[in-house]
This record gives sequence, C-alpha cells and structure tokens, in this order.
Amino acid sequence: MCAAGWEERRATNAFVANTFVTNEFAKGYDGAMTAHPTAPRSRRERPAKPALTREGIIATTVDLMRAEGLERVTMRRLAKELDTGPASLYVYVRSMAELHAAVLDELLGGVDLTPAAADGEWRDRLGRILTSYTSVLFEYPGLAQSALVARPFGKHYLKLVEALLALLDEGGLEPDRAAWLLDLLLQFATATAAEHAHRAPGDAPQSESDWQALATVVRDVSPRTHPHIAALGTRLLSGSPQDRLAWGFDVLIAGARHAPPPDVLAPSPVHTRGTEG
Repeated sequence: MCAAGWEERRATNAFVANTFVTNEFAKGYDGAMTAHPTAPRSRRERPAKPALTREGIIATTVDLMRAEGLERVTMRRLAKELDTGPASLYVYVRSMAELHAAVLDELLGGVDLTPAAADGEWRDRLGRILTSYTSVLFEYPGLAQSALVARPFGKHYLKLVEALLALLDEGGLEPDRAAWLLDLLLQFATATAAEHAHRAPGDAPQSESDWQALATVVRDVSPRTHPHIAALGTRLLSGSPQDRLAWGFDVLIAGARHAPPPDVLAPSPVHTRGTEG
C-alpha cells in the first residue's frame, strides 16, 4: 500500500475512535444528568397527610395501647405515629386524662348490654352486664388502672349507665339508692379489674407459686398472734375470681336496700366549685 493509502486509513481510524469516545462520554454525561438518585422530592409530589380528628387520635391511641401498652402512649409517641407535633394534639384533647377517658369510652362499646332487654331475673342480668364491663377492662390492663380516676362521659358510657339504671329500677330500688349504688357497682368492678390486671402486654399473671406462698403463710400463721386469721385459714383465699365478683355485686345490692337512704340533695363538689370566695 502506498504512503497516501496509509495516511488515509490512519485518518479514518482516528475519526472512528474519536467519534466512539465522544458518544460514550455523552451517554454517560446524559445519564448522570437524568438519574438524580438523591434529588429531593417536591412537597407537591408527596401524598397529603390525613387531617387530624379527635376520632382519629382516639383510634390511633387504641392501636398503640393494644400493641405497646397504655403506659407507653404519650403525647410525643402519639404525635410521631400521626406525623404531627404534640402541640397539635392538644387542639382535640386537653390532657392525657381526657384522652384516657375518651379511649375508655371507646372500648366500653364492647360491653354486652343485651341482658338489659333479655328475659330473666333482673339481678342476674345486672351481674352479666357488670361482668362484661369488668372483662373489657381485663383485656387492657393499663386502662383498668387508669379507669379508677378517668371520668368517661361519651356515648358508650351513657349507654352502660342507662342499662344499669334500668335494671336497678326494674329491681325496685328507690331512685336515690340506685343513683349512689350505680357508682359503687362500677367502682367495685373497676377496682377488681385493676387489681388483677397485668401491668404490661406479655406479663404473666401472678404465678401459682406466689399463691401457694400466700396460702402457706395464711395456713401456718400463729393462732396466738393472729387468732382470727388462723380460724379462717385458707377460706380467706377461697373461691374463683368470678364467684367473688358476683358475690361482691350481691353484697352491694343487698346493702343498698337496707342502708339509710343517701342525702342526694346535698351539693356535690361539681355544684359548689367556683362558689367559694
């Protein structure tokens, strides 16, 4: 091949190589310009957060309580779950106490009120409703303890109170006695649930060995120093929790029938609040 041919081939090869390199560089550059793997998203592209509502806050609280226990539910934890700030929650609930009361009322929707309109002896039907109320609190240990001081006032609580008062009326209790007995019955049921409730999800109930240890102490107590305990012995621990609960309701009802009537006309702390100067 002549010198002119060699020069022509070299020029052609140089052109092809240069074109290839240029195209590959352009492809890489173009990819770098279009990928943007870490580019921030516009706020307009993000899905909108659901609007905060009282009902939504209560529902989320119930979910957290079931998963983590009521003691873990704080305003800060709840706000994180709802993707908002704690201050925003206080627009809908004024305090944790109010939130606990609202959650309690929500769960009271699970109380079986059908015995109120069923056939049968009124006292038995009253006990079935109160036992159902106690069982609901048993399912949520932290709430059982909080319910001792919570003041629910929602629709489910009002339905429960109405059903209990209707049965007390059916049983012939005077209105004044029924008004105060209602409070005692709910206090007894709530305290029973709080006493036996586990403190956190997953906690085991009081072990058999603990009960055996208590029974041993009661059985072996000295009649000289503790004559009454020694006389009753293990009868102090007898009976199932269900039997004791039912008997407690009967005692309160029987006592209300024979106790002096309450002075319901005396002003309550609610009525006198703000009048003291």
